[in-house]
Amino acid sequence: MNTILTMSVVTFFASAAVIVAAEPKDTRLYEMRIYHAAPGKLDDLSKRFRDHTTKLFEKHGMENIGYWVPIDNTNNTLIYLLAFPNREARDKSFKSFGADAEWKAAAKASEANGKLVNRVESYFMQPADYSPEIKASKGNAPRVFELREYTASEGNLAALDARFRDHTLKLFGKHGIEHFGYWHLAPGQKDAERKLIYILAHKSPEAGQASFGAFRQDPDWLKAKADSETKAGGSLTEGGMAGVKSTYMRPTDYSRTQ
Repeated sequence: MNTILTMSVVTFFASAAVIVAAEPKDTRLYEMRIYHAAPGKLDDLSKRFRDHTTKLFEKHGMENIGYWVPIDNTNNTLIYLLAFPNREARDKSFKSFGADAEWKAAAKASEANGKLVNRVESYFMQPADYSPEIKASKGNAPRVFELREYTASEGNLAALDARFRDHTLKLFGKHGIEHFGYWHLAPGQKDAERKLIYILAHKSPEAGQASFGAFRQDPDWLKAKADSETKAGGSLTEGGMAGVKSTYMRPTDYSRTQ
């Protein structure tokens, strides 16, 4: 075999190896659950998660990603994130969890003096194509997390995604903002065509605010924002900043993400 042909064969198989080794797109279903605890019951709810619920979730095939409480917890909430292979697996896991004798006993004992949860919100989410790998993680130093929810202006979710994909993520990194995950609501939910939900990590709330202050003054961001809004004919979020919701959170002591 001559040298040129040999090199061509080697190149072909090397390329094929790269294709085979490429990481598949994250197709998992994520569920964000927000528990509104009964007055005075948030600590009891956390104790139940710490002592029983998280272990039983894992037993029934649920992946615990993270558990947080808002720093300014005026609504007495616990926010957590689970991952599943798909919706069918999720429903099967919750059905078997609900029927588990250990869970029934733990729930009954914990509610001997009254129910722990007044209301539960649940959101099914799919990773955005530009999201980094989503997984439970522990930082080298204590972190706070920021849950951000964007409501895109009518018809502009794709344009908002393009701005994040092409500009925002890189500029976040430039200003010391750590990515955790980016998601869209799964189809069939209210405003699924308009929501972008993501979680960031910071050293502290003050560090996060300082990073965003620098980010918003960055000439590259100002240009990207102006260009995207000119193309769309206006703000990419509903009512400008009114379409952006931010919640700073601390991980619970039983969270796999710290």
